[in-house]
This record gives sequence, C-alpha cells and structure tokens, in this order.
Amino acid sequence: MRSAYAFLIFALIVLAPAAARAAEGCTLVVDYDTTAILHEEGDCKTRYGAQSTFKIPLAVMGFDSGILNSAHSPVWPYDRRYESNREEERHPADPARWEKDSIVWYSQQITRKLGTRKFKSYVKKFNYGNKDVSGDPGKNNGLTNAWLSSSLQISPVEQVAFIRALLGKKLGVSDSAYRLTKEIIPRFYAGGFAVHGKTGTGFKRAADGSVDRNLQQGWFVGWAEGMGKKIVFAKFIADDKKETGYAGLRARDAFLKELPEIMAMDRHNEH
Repeated sequence: MRSAYAFLIFALIVLAPAAARAAEGCTLVVDYDTTAILHEEGDCKTRYGAQSTFKIPLAVMGFDSGILNSAHSPVWPYDRRYESNREEERHPADPARWEKDSIVWYSQQITRKLGTRKFKSYVKKFNYGNKDVSGDPGKNNGLTNAWLSSSLQISPVEQVAFIRALLGKKLGVSDSAYRLTKEIIPRFYAGGFAVHGKTGTGFKRAADGSVDRNLQQGWFVGWAEGMGKKIVFAKFIADDKKETGYAGLRARDAFLKELPEIMAMDRHNEH
C-alpha cells in the first residue's frame, strides 16, 4: 500500500509533462481512475503551509481515533481563552460546522486529545507533505500550530495524492473514518459537477521562520464528480489582496469558475 502511494506521488512529480511556471500558483486536476493529468498550470511541486486544508486529514484522524463520532458529535463549546477574532469561531461547534466555517480552535482540540505521539504517527502514516510537525522554531507549538503557516508543508501534487488515497481507502484507517470524513467536507456545484473541497488561508513563511502577513496564500483542495468523471484537484494562489478577503475563498471561487472550461477542454481532447 505504501509503495503504491509513493509511486503515485513519483508519477505526478516526475512523469508528468512539464508545465508553464508561475510564481507561487498552481491549478492541478487529475482523473481519479486513471491518474491522467487533465490540467496542470503553474508550479505544482513546491510545498507551502497546509493551512486549513489540513482539516481533511485531521478529520480522518479524529474519526479513526474515536475523538469525533459523527457529523454532529461531539459539540464543543467556545472558550474565551481561544481569543478568536472571527465571529464564526465564537460559538459551539460540531465536526460539520468545524469544516464548513474552518474553526481553528476545534482543530487544536482534536490534536490536543490525540497527543503528540499519535498525531505524529498519523501524519507519518498518511505520508502527508514533508511530515514536519515541529511547529514554529523555538516555540514548541507543533501539536497546535504545525499546519498554520508553520513547519507542515505540502505541495499541490502531494495534496492530490492524499485525496486519491482518501477516496481509495488507502490511508490505513477504519471504513467509518473514510465515510464520515467525506460526509463533512463542504460541497459546491459547478458546471454539472458536485465539488467536495476544503479551503485554506495563510501567509508566506520565510526561511528564518518569520511570517510575511502582507502576502496571503490560499488553497482549495478536494474532489469532484459529474459528467461521468471523477477528478481530484488542488488550487493554490498567493497574492497581497488582503482587502478582498481570504485567499482560500478566492482560490475556491476561481476554481469553481474555471472547472467547467477545464472539463470541456478534456472532453474535446478525448475526441
């Protein structure tokens, strides 16, 4: 199982046709069944902070370990000590709302309940990105912050490989963990496709560990089904347009807008 997963990543990185390079941006669409690359634009091999796309593997961990029970259980209360500046976060949350509203403190409660050893073990077993959950240099905060513009980095190619492993039940977890995770991933619609995906927003991290809050990074990662096709995808953007909202939402909206054209081109190529 591990070797098949590793070969998929190798094939996507090494055997894929060369793509036009773009500064810190990528759109990658892969056929789930054949692993054929249907669309590749930009640099899809560079790793970036996982941000809230990590809520997908974290849901798998939560359901597999029994910390999470269903889409609406457990419900955990908001604690003022979380000091969130987002209104969506200042209320009780269950797994479905955690994913929908991208609630950071709920993620951190899951990892605390997992504990460092189990958390590291899952990340390693999932072969998730660089597997580095050390957190910010010198802060000993990996358990609660590794994925937040911090040490845990992943490329669009690796995001796609992880989603394929999730859908193919190749992560080495319980059947219920796969099923329940897929149930709570937000759903959207575009051009005859039901799109299941998670956004993520963060900031550029420098080599010295500092974070440039003037440069947002945004993800939209997941899978879609329609028109007789099943695809997996990763969209990544980087920009300084903070005044226009979260980069992850911009990545999501851009992907939903361009998906019908991407799939129309694929159908044309088939003929």
